[in-house]
Amino acid sequence: MVEKTGKRLGDPGHVSDDPLLWPFAAARLAMDACFWWLERGPAERDDSSLPWTTPGTVALELATMRLRDCTRRRSGRPALVCAPYALHRALIADFAPGHSVVQSLQIGGIDRVYLTDWRSAAPDMCYLSIDSYLGDLNVAVDEIGAPVDLVGLCQGGWLSLLYAARFPAKVRRLVLVGAPVDLSIDSALSRLARNAPEMVYDQLVVRGGGNVNGEEMLRFWSRAPSRDDIAAALQKDLSDDEGAGLLARFDRWNTETLNLPGTYYLEIVNWIFRENRIARGNFMALGREVHLKDVKAPVFLLAGLDDDVVPATQALATGGLLGTPPAFIAAASEPSDHLGLFMGARIHAHAWPRIAEWLRGDLPKVLARSA
Repeated sequence: MVEKTGKRLGDPGHVSDDPLLWPFAAARLAMDACFWWLERGPAERDDSSLPWTTPGTVALELATMRLRDCTRRRSGRPALVCAPYALHRALIADFAPGHSVVQSLQIGGIDRVYLTDWRSAAPDMCYLSIDSYLGDLNVAVDEIGAPVDLVGLCQGGWLSLLYAARFPAKVRRLVLVGAPVDLSIDSALSRLARNAPEMVYDQLVVRGGGNVNGEEMLRFWSRAPSRDDIAAALQKDLSDDEGAGLLARFDRWNTETLNLPGTYYLEIVNWIFRENRIARGNFMALGREVHLKDVKAPVFLLAGLDDDVVPATQALATGGLLGTPPAFIAAASEPSDHLGLFMGARIHAHAWPRIAEWLRGDLPKVLARSA
Protein backbone atom coordinates (compact mmCIF):
# COMPACT_ATOMS: atom_id res chain seq x y z
CA MET A 1 0.00 0.00 0.00
CA VAL A 2 1.09 3.56 -0.44
CA GLU A 3 0.16 6.89 0.96
CA LYS A 4 -2.18 9.09 -1.00
CA THR A 5 -0.48 11.08 -3.75
CA GLY A 6 -3.40 13.05 -5.13
CA LYS A 7 -3.07 11.20 -8.45
CA ARG A 8 -5.64 8.84 -9.86
CA LEU A 9 -4.95 5.20 -10.54
CA GLY A 10 -3.48 4.98 -14.00
CA ASP A 11 -2.02 8.49 -14.04
CA PRO A 12 1.72 8.65 -14.81
CA GLY A 13 3.71 8.44 -11.61
CA HIS A 14 0.88 6.97 -9.58
CA VAL A 15 1.45 3.95 -7.40
CA SER A 16 -1.72 2.11 -6.43
CA ASP A 17 -2.81 2.42 -2.84
CA ASP A 18 -4.42 -1.01 -2.70
CA PRO A 19 -2.28 -3.99 -1.73
CA LEU A 20 -4.06 -6.49 -3.97
CA LEU A 21 -3.38 -4.82 -7.31
CA TRP A 22 -0.17 -6.76 -7.92
CA PRO A 23 -0.72 -8.04 -11.47
CA PHE A 24 -0.71 -4.59 -12.95
CA ALA A 25 2.74 -3.71 -11.99
CA ALA A 26 4.21 -1.23 -14.13
CA ALA A 27 6.85 -0.06 -16.01
CA ARG A 28 9.46 1.83 -14.29
CA LEU A 29 11.31 -1.46 -14.11
CA ALA A 30 11.71 -1.15 -17.87
CA MET A 31 10.66 2.40 -18.68
CA ASP A 32 9.57 5.51 -16.81
CA ALA A 33 6.33 5.94 -18.65
CA CYS A 34 4.27 3.17 -17.10
CA PHE A 35 3.15 2.26 -13.64
CA TRP A 36 3.95 -0.23 -10.92
CA TRP A 37 1.11 -0.75 -8.58
CA LEU A 38 2.30 -2.04 -5.34
CA GLU A 39 2.39 -5.47 -3.78
CA ARG A 40 5.60 -6.62 -2.29
CA GLY A 41 7.22 -9.21 -0.06
CA PRO A 42 10.32 -10.59 1.64
CA ALA A 43 12.21 -13.39 0.01
CA GLU A 44 11.39 -17.03 0.69
CA ARG A 45 9.62 -16.70 4.03
CA ASP A 46 6.66 -18.92 4.86
CA ASP A 47 6.43 -18.25 8.56
CA SER A 48 5.37 -15.09 10.32
CA SER A 49 5.83 -13.59 13.74
CA LEU A 50 2.12 -12.73 13.66
CA PRO A 51 -0.12 -15.34 15.26
CA TRP A 52 -3.34 -16.49 13.66
CA THR A 53 -6.56 -15.16 15.15
CA THR A 54 -8.39 -18.50 14.99
CA PRO A 55 -6.87 -21.63 16.54
CA GLY A 56 -6.12 -24.34 14.02
CA THR A 57 -3.76 -27.02 12.82
CA VAL A 58 -1.99 -27.75 9.55
CA ALA A 59 -3.91 -30.52 7.81
CA LEU A 60 -1.68 -30.76 4.73
CA GLU A 61 1.76 -29.55 3.65
CA LEU A 62 1.63 -29.05 -0.13
CA ALA A 63 4.01 -27.44 -2.59
CA THR A 64 1.83 -24.36 -2.95
CA MET A 65 0.20 -24.09 0.48
CA ARG A 66 -0.36 -25.23 3.99
CA LEU A 67 -3.99 -26.23 4.44
CA ARG A 68 -5.13 -24.81 7.78
CA ASP A 69 -7.85 -26.71 9.61
CA CYS A 70 -9.86 -24.49 11.95
CA THR A 71 -12.57 -27.09 12.54
CA ARG A 72 -14.43 -26.90 15.86
CA ARG A 73 -16.69 -29.93 15.33
CA ARG A 74 -16.59 -32.62 12.67
CA SER A 75 -20.27 -32.31 11.83
CA GLY A 76 -21.72 -30.07 9.17
CA ARG A 77 -20.68 -28.96 5.71
CA PRO A 78 -17.04 -27.89 5.28
CA ALA A 79 -16.16 -24.42 4.02
CA LEU A 80 -12.77 -23.82 2.39
CA VAL A 81 -11.67 -20.17 2.35
CA CYS A 82 -9.48 -19.58 -0.69
CA ALA A 83 -7.32 -16.58 0.22
CA PRO A 84 -5.88 -14.36 -2.50
CA TYR A 85 -2.34 -15.29 -3.52
CA ALA A 86 -1.21 -11.80 -4.38
CA LEU A 87 1.91 -11.27 -2.29
CA HIS A 88 0.25 -10.78 1.07
CA ARG A 89 -0.21 -13.61 3.55
CA ALA A 90 -3.47 -15.45 4.07
CA LEU A 91 -3.80 -13.66 7.40
CA ILE A 92 -5.96 -11.28 5.35
CA ALA A 93 -8.72 -13.87 5.97
CA ASP A 94 -8.02 -14.20 9.70
CA PHE A 95 -6.64 -10.81 10.62
CA ALA A 96 -8.00 -10.01 14.10
CA PRO A 97 -11.09 -10.57 16.27
CA GLY A 98 -13.98 -8.84 14.54
CA HIS A 99 -11.92 -8.63 11.34
CA SER A 100 -11.66 -12.32 10.41
CA VAL A 101 -13.50 -14.23 7.70
CA VAL A 102 -12.71 -17.53 9.41
CA GLN A 103 -14.04 -16.27 12.75
CA SER A 104 -17.17 -14.75 11.23
CA LEU A 105 -18.03 -18.00 9.49
CA GLN A 106 -17.59 -19.88 12.75
CA ILE A 107 -19.74 -17.41 14.68
CA GLY A 108 -22.33 -17.84 11.93
CA GLY A 109 -22.53 -21.57 12.63
CA ILE A 110 -20.00 -22.98 10.13
CA ASP A 111 -18.05 -25.40 12.34
CA ARG A 112 -15.75 -26.85 9.69
CA VAL A 113 -13.65 -24.01 8.25
CA TYR A 114 -10.40 -24.49 6.33
CA LEU A 115 -8.01 -21.91 4.86
CA THR A 116 -5.43 -21.92 2.06
CA ASP A 117 -2.20 -20.56 3.53
CA TRP A 118 -0.20 -19.93 0.36
CA ARG A 119 3.58 -20.27 0.45
CA SER A 120 6.12 -17.68 -0.60
CA ALA A 121 7.81 -18.76 -3.84
CA ALA A 122 11.27 -20.20 -3.35
CA PRO A 123 13.66 -20.35 -6.35
CA ASP A 124 12.64 -23.94 -7.18
CA MET A 125 8.98 -22.85 -7.41
CA CYS A 126 9.48 -20.48 -10.35
CA TYR A 127 7.81 -22.86 -12.86
CA LEU A 128 4.66 -23.45 -10.79
CA SER A 129 1.62 -22.50 -12.85
CA ILE A 130 -2.07 -21.86 -12.30
CA ASP A 131 -2.52 -25.59 -12.89
CA SER A 132 -0.16 -26.24 -9.95
CA TYR A 133 -2.43 -24.23 -7.66
CA LEU A 134 -5.61 -25.79 -9.03
CA GLY A 135 -4.09 -29.24 -8.58
CA ASP A 136 -3.16 -28.61 -4.95
CA LEU A 137 -6.57 -27.03 -4.33
CA ASN A 138 -8.06 -30.29 -5.62
CA VAL A 139 -5.89 -32.30 -3.22
CA ALA A 140 -7.07 -30.06 -0.38
CA VAL A 141 -10.73 -30.55 -1.31
CA ASP A 142 -10.26 -34.32 -1.46
CA GLU A 143 -8.59 -34.24 1.96
CA ILE A 144 -11.48 -32.24 3.44
CA GLY A 145 -14.09 -34.36 1.67
CA ALA A 146 -16.10 -33.20 -1.32
CA PRO A 147 -18.41 -31.51 -1.89
CA VAL A 148 -17.18 -28.37 -0.13
CA ASP A 149 -18.40 -24.80 0.06
CA LEU A 150 -15.72 -22.61 -1.55
CA VAL A 151 -15.28 -19.03 -0.30
CA GLY A 152 -13.02 -17.15 -2.74
CA LEU A 153 -11.55 -13.78 -1.77
CA CYS A 154 -10.37 -11.43 -4.54
CA GLN A 155 -7.93 -13.47 -6.66
CA GLY A 156 -8.86 -16.49 -4.61
CA GLY A 157 -12.26 -15.88 -6.18
CA TRP A 158 -11.25 -16.49 -9.78
CA LEU A 159 -9.21 -19.51 -8.64
CA SER A 160 -12.26 -20.89 -6.83
CA LEU A 161 -14.42 -20.23 -9.88
CA LEU A 162 -11.99 -22.04 -12.18
CA TYR A 163 -12.01 -24.95 -9.75
CA ALA A 164 -15.81 -25.05 -9.65
CA ALA A 165 -15.92 -25.06 -13.46
CA ARG A 166 -13.29 -27.82 -13.69
CA PHE A 167 -14.74 -29.97 -10.88
CA PRO A 168 -18.41 -28.97 -10.59
CA ALA A 169 -19.39 -32.06 -8.59
CA LYS A 170 -16.92 -31.16 -5.84
CA VAL A 171 -18.38 -27.72 -5.03
CA ARG A 172 -21.70 -27.49 -3.18
CA ARG A 173 -21.94 -23.69 -2.91
CA LEU A 174 -19.66 -20.89 -4.02
CA VAL A 175 -19.02 -17.47 -2.44
CA LEU A 176 -17.10 -14.87 -4.46
CA VAL A 177 -16.01 -11.72 -2.60
CA GLY A 178 -14.53 -8.82 -4.57
CA ALA A 179 -13.47 -11.28 -7.27
CA PRO A 180 -12.17 -10.01 -10.65
CA VAL A 181 -13.50 -12.28 -13.41
CA ASP A 182 -14.70 -10.37 -16.47
CA LEU A 183 -11.98 -7.85 -17.26
CA SER A 184 -13.89 -6.53 -20.27
CA ILE A 185 -15.89 -4.47 -17.77
CA ASP A 186 -14.14 -1.15 -17.36
CA SER A 187 -12.06 -0.77 -14.24
CA ALA A 188 -8.67 0.55 -13.21
CA LEU A 189 -7.36 -3.01 -13.44
CA SER A 190 -8.64 -3.67 -16.94
CA ARG A 191 -7.26 -0.35 -18.21
CA LEU A 192 -3.82 -1.01 -16.74
CA ALA A 193 -3.86 -4.54 -18.14
CA ARG A 194 -4.54 -3.25 -21.62
CA ASN A 195 -2.12 -0.33 -21.52
CA ALA A 196 1.02 -1.61 -19.79
CA PRO A 197 3.51 -3.21 -22.23
CA GLU A 198 3.91 -6.97 -21.90
CA MET A 199 7.67 -6.56 -21.60
CA VAL A 200 7.15 -4.90 -18.22
CA TYR A 201 5.90 -8.11 -16.67
CA ASP A 202 8.53 -10.28 -18.38
CA GLN A 203 11.26 -7.97 -17.14
CA LEU A 204 9.92 -8.13 -13.61
CA VAL A 205 10.23 -11.92 -13.60
CA VAL A 206 13.72 -11.80 -15.12
CA ARG A 207 14.86 -9.36 -12.45
CA GLY A 208 13.49 -11.70 -9.78
CA GLY A 209 15.46 -14.68 -11.09
CA GLY A 210 12.33 -16.43 -12.33
CA ASN A 211 9.99 -15.29 -9.55
CA VAL A 212 8.32 -11.99 -8.77
CA ASN A 213 10.65 -10.65 -6.10
CA GLY A 214 8.48 -8.98 -3.51
CA GLU A 215 11.49 -7.70 -1.60
CA GLU A 216 12.49 -5.59 -4.60
CA MET A 217 8.98 -4.17 -4.81
CA LEU A 218 9.08 -3.33 -1.11
CA ARG A 219 12.42 -1.58 -1.44
CA PHE A 220 11.68 0.49 -4.52
CA TRP A 221 7.95 1.03 -4.86
CA SER A 222 6.05 0.81 -1.60
CA ARG A 223 5.15 3.53 0.86
CA ALA A 224 3.60 3.09 4.27
CA PRO A 225 -0.20 3.28 4.22
CA SER A 226 -1.61 6.26 6.02
CA ARG A 227 -3.59 5.95 9.22
CA ASP A 228 -6.72 6.93 7.25
CA ASP A 229 -6.07 4.16 4.72
CA ILE A 230 -5.87 1.56 7.47
CA ALA A 231 -8.90 2.94 9.30
CA ALA A 232 -10.91 2.73 6.06
CA ALA A 233 -9.83 -0.87 5.47
CA LEU A 234 -10.59 -1.96 9.03
CA GLN A 235 -13.71 0.25 9.24
CA LYS A 236 -12.82 1.23 12.76
CA ASP A 237 -11.78 4.23 14.86
CA LEU A 238 -8.13 3.60 15.64
CA SER A 239 -7.63 6.31 18.25
CA ASP A 240 -7.82 4.08 21.35
CA ASP A 241 -5.49 1.37 22.68
CA GLU A 242 -7.24 -1.34 20.67
CA GLY A 243 -6.83 0.77 17.57
CA ALA A 244 -3.13 1.21 18.24
CA GLY A 245 -2.76 -2.56 18.43
CA LEU A 246 -4.63 -3.01 15.15
CA LEU A 247 -2.44 -0.37 13.49
CA ALA A 248 0.72 -2.16 14.56
CA ARG A 249 -0.63 -5.52 13.47
CA PHE A 250 -1.71 -4.18 10.08
CA ASP A 251 1.72 -2.62 9.52
CA ARG A 252 3.44 -5.93 10.26
CA TRP A 253 1.02 -7.87 8.06
CA ASN A 254 1.55 -5.36 5.26
CA THR A 255 5.32 -5.88 5.31
CA GLU A 256 5.33 -9.68 5.73
CA THR A 257 4.62 -10.36 2.09
CA LEU A 258 5.29 -13.19 -0.34
CA ASN A 259 7.12 -13.84 -3.58
CA LEU A 260 5.20 -15.28 -6.54
CA PRO A 261 6.29 -17.92 -9.07
CA GLY A 262 7.14 -16.24 -12.35
CA THR A 263 5.18 -18.71 -14.50
CA TYR A 264 2.06 -18.35 -12.35
CA TYR A 265 2.36 -14.57 -12.36
CA LEU A 266 2.73 -14.25 -16.14
CA GLU A 267 -0.18 -16.62 -16.77
CA ILE A 268 -2.42 -14.46 -14.59
CA VAL A 269 -1.28 -11.23 -16.20
CA ASN A 270 -1.62 -12.50 -19.77
CA TRP A 271 -4.39 -15.11 -19.70
CA ILE A 272 -6.72 -13.59 -17.12
CA PHE A 273 -6.13 -9.86 -16.94
CA ARG A 274 -5.05 -9.15 -20.52
CA GLU A 275 -6.81 -11.83 -22.59
CA ASN A 276 -9.84 -12.32 -20.31
CA ARG A 277 -9.88 -16.07 -20.97
CA ILE A 278 -12.03 -17.03 -17.98
CA ALA A 279 -14.91 -14.80 -19.03
CA ARG A 280 -14.47 -15.66 -22.71
CA GLY A 281 -14.63 -19.39 -22.09
CA ASN A 282 -11.27 -20.43 -23.51
CA PHE A 283 -9.26 -21.06 -20.36
CA MET A 284 -7.42 -24.41 -20.18
CA ALA A 285 -7.43 -25.82 -16.64
CA LEU A 286 -5.70 -29.13 -15.87
CA GLY A 287 -5.88 -30.32 -19.47
CA ARG A 288 -9.44 -29.26 -20.25
CA GLU A 289 -11.07 -26.09 -21.52
CA VAL A 290 -13.43 -24.85 -18.84
CA HIS A 291 -16.63 -22.87 -19.27
CA LEU A 292 -18.39 -20.87 -16.59
CA LYS A 293 -21.75 -22.19 -17.79
CA ASP A 294 -20.65 -25.51 -16.30
CA VAL A 295 -20.87 -23.88 -12.86
CA LYS A 296 -24.41 -24.62 -11.68
CA ALA A 297 -23.87 -24.48 -7.94
CA PRO A 298 -25.64 -21.79 -5.89
CA VAL A 299 -23.50 -18.63 -5.76
CA PHE A 300 -23.25 -15.65 -3.40
CA LEU A 301 -21.56 -12.52 -4.79
CA LEU A 302 -20.32 -9.78 -2.43
CA ALA A 303 -19.12 -6.44 -3.82
CA GLY A 304 -17.83 -3.19 -2.34
CA LEU A 305 -19.54 0.02 -3.40
CA ASP A 306 -16.28 1.93 -2.80
CA ASP A 307 -14.04 -0.75 -4.29
CA ASP A 308 -11.65 0.79 -6.83
CA VAL A 309 -9.86 -2.51 -7.42
CA VAL A 310 -12.84 -4.67 -8.41
CA PRO A 311 -15.82 -2.31 -8.91
CA ALA A 312 -19.22 -3.58 -7.84
CA THR A 313 -20.38 -3.72 -11.47
CA GLN A 314 -17.52 -6.08 -12.30
CA ALA A 315 -17.87 -8.23 -9.17
CA LEU A 316 -21.63 -8.68 -9.62
CA ALA A 317 -21.52 -9.25 -13.39
CA THR A 318 -20.01 -12.69 -12.78
CA GLY A 319 -23.49 -14.02 -12.03
CA GLY A 320 -24.52 -13.54 -15.65
CA LEU A 321 -21.65 -15.73 -16.89
CA LEU A 322 -22.59 -18.80 -14.88
CA GLY A 323 -24.86 -21.74 -15.52
CA THR A 324 -26.39 -21.26 -12.06
CA PRO A 325 -30.13 -20.49 -12.35
CA PRO A 326 -30.80 -16.84 -11.44
CA ALA A 327 -33.02 -17.94 -8.55
CA PHE A 328 -29.96 -19.52 -6.91
CA ILE A 329 -27.69 -16.47 -7.18
CA ALA A 330 -27.59 -14.16 -4.17
CA ALA A 331 -25.80 -10.81 -4.32
CA ALA A 332 -24.99 -7.98 -1.94
CA SER A 333 -23.24 -4.63 -2.33
CA GLU A 334 -21.86 -2.99 0.80
CA PRO A 335 -20.27 0.42 1.48
CA SER A 336 -16.67 -0.78 1.59
CA ASP A 337 -13.35 -0.48 -0.19
CA HIS A 338 -11.54 -3.60 -1.40
CA LEU A 339 -9.67 -4.60 1.75
CA GLY A 340 -12.71 -3.76 3.85
CA LEU A 341 -14.59 -6.68 2.26
CA PHE A 342 -12.20 -9.06 4.05
CA MET A 343 -11.07 -7.01 7.07
CA GLY A 344 -13.73 -4.38 7.74
CA ALA A 345 -15.57 -4.40 11.09
CA ARG A 346 -18.89 -3.26 9.55
CA ILE A 347 -18.71 -5.93 6.84
CA HIS A 348 -18.06 -8.58 9.47
CA ALA A 349 -20.99 -7.32 11.52
CA HIS A 350 -23.46 -7.30 8.63
CA ALA A 351 -22.41 -9.04 5.39
CA TRP A 352 -20.51 -12.09 6.67
CA PRO A 353 -23.31 -13.24 9.01
CA ARG A 354 -25.60 -13.18 5.98
CA ILE A 355 -23.10 -15.28 4.02
CA ALA A 356 -22.85 -17.79 6.89
CA GLU A 357 -26.64 -18.01 7.04
CA TRP A 358 -26.76 -18.55 3.28
CA LEU A 359 -24.22 -21.37 3.53
CA ARG A 360 -26.08 -23.06 6.38
CA GLY A 361 -29.66 -22.49 5.43
CA ASP A 362 -32.30 -24.01 3.24
CA LEU A 363 -31.61 -22.20 -0.03
CA PRO A 364 -35.11 -21.14 -1.16
CA LYS A 365 -35.93 -19.72 2.29
CA VAL A 366 -32.61 -17.88 2.58
CA LEU A 367 -32.98 -16.37 -0.88
CA ALA A 368 -36.55 -15.31 -0.12
CA ARG A 369 -35.35 -13.42 2.98
CA SER A 370 -32.53 -11.82 0.97
CA ALA A 371 -34.82 -10.57 -1.81
